[in-house]
Amino acid sequence: MWCYRGGSISTEPRINDRIRVPEVRLVGPSGEQVGIVPLAKALELAQEYDLDLVEVAASARPPVCKLMDYGKFKYESAMKAREARKNQAHTVIKEMKLRPKIDPHDYDTKKGHVVRFLKQGDKVKITIMFRGREQSRPELGYRLLQRLASDVEDLGFIESNPKQDGRNMIMVLGPHKKKTEAMAEAREAQAARKAEAKANPGKSQNAAESDEVGEDIDDDVDIAEDETSEAPAEVSAEA
Repeated sequence: MWCYRGGSISTEPRINDRIRVPEVRLVGPSGEQVGIVPLAKALELAQEYDLDLVEVAASARPPVCKLMDYGKFKYESAMKAREARKNQAHTVIKEMKLRPKIDPHDYDTKKGHVVRFLKQGDKVKITIMFRGREQSRPELGYRLLQRLASDVEDLGFIESNPKQDGRNMIMVLGPHKKKTEAMAEAREAQAARKAEAKANPGKSQNAAESDEVGEDIDDDVDIAEDETSEAPAEVSAEA
């Protein structure tokens, strides 16, 4: 059986001697339009300027080529792509589970996690878990969800109203603040802490330990999903 094993298709632009056309539309080092010139002339100018001849628009007729430092161009492109990935925001859904008759102290702790998630620009899926006879009192879960939504209304809103799902009742809270804004504020706060640590070296160790504790999230209360995950469909509230 005949089998073709082709190599990978390069996405790199053709440069210098790899360009195989009789003439090109040449762009100078500063972006000035030189015009349509023979390929040999374009290569000669590239050597004269100690630059590369780079094909920037292969589908044009004739192809558009530019005189540039290709190594520097690749480096700057890689840095821009890296910065774009750094600033890329991924919407995630955190999950918090509560019981209808939750202890006040536990409620405050859970609410603190929800507040932190919303401040980070993340959505929060709140799940009320019913057991035994609690299943006959869904209004307890509904009131608890409404109370939580009211307590954090400055940071988030009800994106998906409470919905009964078997033994559970689910509600999704969405943040008022966008993920990108939260990331920018977090970077500013981190820069401020670093500046303060430099100004007060004796406090830097305590500050670092405090940050580590603040960033630590228990696996049993923090479930992160990728942006491709769908939040529960919005439904009417059930008492």
